[in-house]
Amino acid sequence: MSKNLTKREVDYSKWYNELVVKADLAENSAVRGCMVIKPYGYAIWEKMQAQLDKMFKETGHENAYFPLFVPKSLFEAEEKNAEGFAKECAVVTHYRLQNDPDNPGKLRVDPTAKLEEELVVRPTSEAIIWNTYKGWIQSYRDLPLLINQWANVVRWEMRTRLFLRTAEFLWQEGHTAHATKNEAVSEALQMQKVYADFAEGFMAMPVIKGSKSESERFAGADDTYTIEALMQDGKALQAGTSHFLGQNFAKAFDVKYTSKEGKQEYVWATSWGVSTRLIGGLIMTHSDDFGLVLPPKLAPIQVVIVPIYKDEKQLEAISERVGVFVKELRAKGISVKFDDRDTFRPGAKFAEYELKGVPIRIAIGNRDLENNTVEVARRDTLEKETVSQDTIVDFVADLLDKIQTNLFNRAIAYRNEHTTEVDTFEEFKNVIETKGGFVSAHWDGTAETEDKIKELTKATIRCIPLNNKIEEGFCVLTGTKSTQRVLFAKSY
Repeated sequence: MSKNLTKREVDYSKWYNELVVKADLAENSAVRGCMVIKPYGYAIWEKMQAQLDKMFKETGHENAYFPLFVPKSLFEAEEKNAEGFAKECAVVTHYRLQNDPDNPGKLRVDPTAKLEEELVVRPTSEAIIWNTYKGWIQSYRDLPLLINQWANVVRWEMRTRLFLRTAEFLWQEGHTAHATKNEAVSEALQMQKVYADFAEGFMAMPVIKGSKSESERFAGADDTYTIEALMQDGKALQAGTSHFLGQNFAKAFDVKYTSKEGKQEYVWATSWGVSTRLIGGLIMTHSDDFGLVLPPKLAPIQVVIVPIYKDEKQLEAISERVGVFVKELRAKGISVKFDDRDTFRPGAKFAEYELKGVPIRIAIGNRDLENNTVEVARRDTLEKETVSQDTIVDFVADLLDKIQTNLFNRAIAYRNEHTTEVDTFEEFKNVIETKGGFVSAHWDGTAETEDKIKELTKATIRCIPLNNKIEEGFCVLTGTKSTQRVLFAKSY
């Protein structure tokens, strides 16, 4: 199965697209630009969702749900936000179909069923949520309001790629209201840290925490905080964002509270989100020419056991022994699959689980029963070793931790190798074109220079790293004085 994958060095984009489909994660749907997430891909999302949801609740947030449709008048209330998303909006204009009198058996939009006001299919939920918050917030006692929702959104993308950019995708979006600016900024930074901790601790994907330049900020935000990851082709992936919205939405929707002093004040806001794009990041950070490589903490199946037998009697003996391992492994919280299907040979099963990125594969045959051993193969390094059945449960638990750590360390090493400081524009262009990765360079702080660099190289400012070192230098393009380096890269 994996032999049919295009090699990464031949065509990275084609390798990615083939892998998503062949590993049974997702496929294109009958709806242009939309995807079907298949059970194996959705299982990864469920594991991500469960862990993130736990982290959100540990930081005091509650889940709620808001409508999919946003009246156009609400959507346009915050002008910058509306303008930023206007070109990506799907809009509902009618509420009914009818039989087409000119084409029997076909339907048409009923021309008499035009909505009084068009409805925007949510590209993001700030408008509908802040209109709701107006009724929820009256006093300082109602603050902070810490709400998250798990939902789908629609952004009418013209060029799509499974998981990375689709017209509809799944995500979570947090929307919080606070009494003071400091509280809101602290919230935005806290959620950026939650995302970074999840990316590094569970996805084994190292990220850089930073803030966006003004032109790269979320539409309607005063500041956008981001986590940026580096993929194996040297392109950056914006893996999650957290926005300090100031009082922009509070003023647009007239959301005020009565302070302890009895004054009417506008509240301060944040919003933050990650999406199924994280699955794309997971694939591109770790996977290889043989297929998926999944970190154990997010793998739907952490261990697969494949029996090798000649007849039913051998299978019965192997199954009895394996039943003991499975019970003990599951008692440790490890997900195990015993693949005793008789419709596939062991070699085909090995290829399938290699392609699907299962972290550990155990093979056990008749000879292993006699020798009290099993063969253990780890997906990250493709190494195999023989292990005693007496120690296999503890061995597997320890090996899963080692694989998780190894994947993170490998990704960190790649990022370090592909982060380059440059001082001239010639160096800048050369690194972007030949080496890729993050380029650390001085920038004069103007949108004009940022746009020109993007025009000349297709590289954008990924972030201004938090706690960035202040150092005097000269802008890589204009030679104007600069006080710090920022990170540039081509991106998804």
